[in-house]
Amino acid sequence: MKKSWITSAIAGIVLLCGNVGAAQADDLQKIIDAKTVRAGICLTSEPAGFRDADNNPKGYDVDVANMLAEQLGVALEIVEVEGSTRIPMLLSDKIDVIICNITATTERAKSVDFSFPYLRTGIRLLVQKDGGITGFQDLAGKKVVVGRGTTGEAMVKQRAPEAELVYIENPGDAILQMRQKKADAYIEDSLGIDWIAKTYPDQLMSLPETYSSDPITLGIRKDNPSFLRWLDLFASTYVSSGRYDETYRKWWGTEAPKLNAVW
Repeated sequence: MKKSWITSAIAGIVLLCGNVGAAQADDLQKIIDAKTVRAGICLTSEPAGFRDADNNPKGYDVDVANMLAEQLGVALEIVEVEGSTRIPMLLSDKIDVIICNITATTERAKSVDFSFPYLRTGIRLLVQKDGGITGFQDLAGKKVVVGRGTTGEAMVKQRAPEAELVYIENPGDAILQMRQKKADAYIEDSLGIDWIAKTYPDQLMSLPETYSSDPITLGIRKDNPSFLRWLDLFASTYVSSGRYDETYRKWWGTEAPKLNAVW
């Protein structure tokens, strides 16, 4: 099978960046030497990442991780993470790359480097159909489910400071809170919110407004210029090649949100 040009470019990228911190090997070379890339993926947020009936990891992010490992020419090791553990596990060297719905923010960028985007989403509210909530202006005194350290948590604190926050570790917990009517609303990106609303249409609905436009990126440890440049190239060609739209349609059944390839 003919190697992709992106795979062939690895050696050149490593050589180009090799003079930066010669005493410290870049993670890209470590991954190539180990013949394995450890991808931290959230597996409780269907269809982005989940386990099927046989407990096998499936979903959009799993497909992207498989493509990434294939382009690197190494095996893929999937390590399950959650929103609250993905960065700590990266920084403690338990994973090599975060592929778990992470948006690039200035705060996160203090400890993590981000690639070009491989997906785009936006924050939305999931509400009880009979709850009378039409937007942030109705959340005062209401119980709102949020993930700790997420973009949604920050947005509720800013736009609805009188809301009562209910913290969860994964989207499965959020669905349970909403289905049991222990919460009035759930704030998360549209990828998960729209899927939940579609799955439970008799009780829950996604409000039509999208409150942000967020690029989803790949996250790695700092001081890895070779690996970061490689991931930029991977993400950009993933979009420009049509694989982005193809993979998005596979899992969400609609046209992918517009995302421009940088290269």
